[in-house]
Amino acid sequence: MRLDQVSNNPHARKGRKRIGRGPGSGHGKTSCRGHKGQKARSGASIRPGFEGGQMPLIRRLPKRGFRSPSRLRQGIVNVESLNIFDEGSVVDPRALAARGIVKGCVDGIKILGKGELKKRLEVVAHAFSASARIKIEAAKGAAKIVSRVRCKTEDVGRETGKNGVRGVTA
Repeated sequence: MRLDQVSNNPHARKGRKRIGRGPGSGHGKTSCRGHKGQKARSGASIRPGFEGGQMPLIRRLPKRGFRSPSRLRQGIVNVESLNIFDEGSVVDPRALAARGIVKGCVDGIKILGKGELKKRLEVVAHAFSASARIKIEAAKGAAKIVSRVRCKTEDVGRETGKNGVRGVTA
């Protein structure tokens, strides 16, 4: 087979819809816009959420909730996900970000106790649940707490590295 013999299957590439090309095309006269009305006019665009003057849904529903600007965004890691590390290794925020376990801009990492830990690890994080600490120490490992460093959203991708944990460039 040569390149000059290659061709598409019949109707493999659908042609574009040609509007305003007479009554025989099926898309003539009003060019698929219907009769009159705002959307039939040239340059017409209606903003998203506009309901023709009716009170929009976004304004009919009550406002709810509050998100504190000074909140701490914690990266949550369960004990079971630490099993990917080698026996006796040090698991710190940098290692968690490098393996893709913690993603995004986080102010600290908290280890939770879901699952079982099958390896002896030295885990360094900003907080531990009581059950996580018991499971790490039951596996002959160590749980060490380090101080928090606030992560600014605008820092993501700059000096924090693409993972959002300060100093991590993995």
